[in-house]
Amino acid sequence: MKIVVINSFLKETHKEKIRKAAEEVSGDLLFAESEDEMPEEWEDCDIIYGFGMNIAKKNKNLKWLSVPSAGVDYLMKPGVLANEDCLVTNSSGSYGVTIAEHIIAVSLIMMRKLDYSYRESLEGRWSSPQPQKSLKDCRILVLGTGDIGSCFARRARAFEPLSITGVSRSGKSTDPCFDAVKKTDEIDSLLPDADLLVMSLPDTPETRDILNRERIAFLPEGAYVVNVGRGSAIDEDALCESLNSGRLGGAALDVFKTEPLPSDSRIWNTKNLLITPHVAGNLTLEHTLNTNVDMFCVNLERYGKGLPLNNLIDRNKGY
Repeated sequence: MKIVVINSFLKETHKEKIRKAAEEVSGDLLFAESEDEMPEEWEDCDIIYGFGMNIAKKNKNLKWLSVPSAGVDYLMKPGVLANEDCLVTNSSGSYGVTIAEHIIAVSLIMMRKLDYSYRESLEGRWSSPQPQKSLKDCRILVLGTGDIGSCFARRARAFEPLSITGVSRSGKSTDPCFDAVKKTDEIDSLLPDADLLVMSLPDTPETRDILNRERIAFLPEGAYVVNVGRGSAIDEDALCESLNSGRLGGAALDVFKTEPLPSDSRIWNTKNLLITPHVAGNLTLEHTLNTNVDMFCVNLERYGKGLPLNNLIDRNKGY
């Protein structure tokens, strides 16, 4: 069994852990910084842990693709995998902490007007006090109650918000940090009471443009929007118009319909918009990388024993 690991962030401690796991399943192991470094004789590997899209597209022998990302929408397109029966797993569960911290950070930046003070300081100006809002007594609505949404809700609870309401397909969550969890079809009635809307949704037919022009209008004046899921979930033109008009208090987007964001996009010049380049969740945070590697090693052991894999993607659902 040939196992290829393509990950430039790994430290020696991570590689040693993966080596031990590979030995347990009697697998031959190759570490590569990128696909370009892979020797030709490894292109028929059985397992890839990493972003090996070019190899996966032509390797009909590939049996399992383990991606370090949580989102897998880029794998759901026809022709991405040469072997249509290839198992695909993601790393959902490793990004909750880092993305939750990002949401807290950008929410405070917007509500406390820290971006304004920072921009003024770059020009050598002592900025004047600006109107501020607080997470305390804030009504928070979270679209997506999985690992990311739940991790955020647990941390947001410490700021004493008035309420934290979750939204999921089932209308259920096992996390007690949500005051209530509603079904997706109830969004229209929930938006008017959302001071802060947090979105952590995957890209599926049901979630695309879920925050459309009509629903943006349902949000109360001065509301804030944070999106860390997929850019496809928002009508970007409608959001920009609402921000430029001053109706919304602000938005923080880490994901966009087109990435990288084109230099001529109107989004760059939109008022009260914080832009980050899809970095809310990445492998630079030690906790995230450690958890990511641990999840792969556990799954490799399960694969060797013929057990069902954790985080197995349902191709029909797209997650």
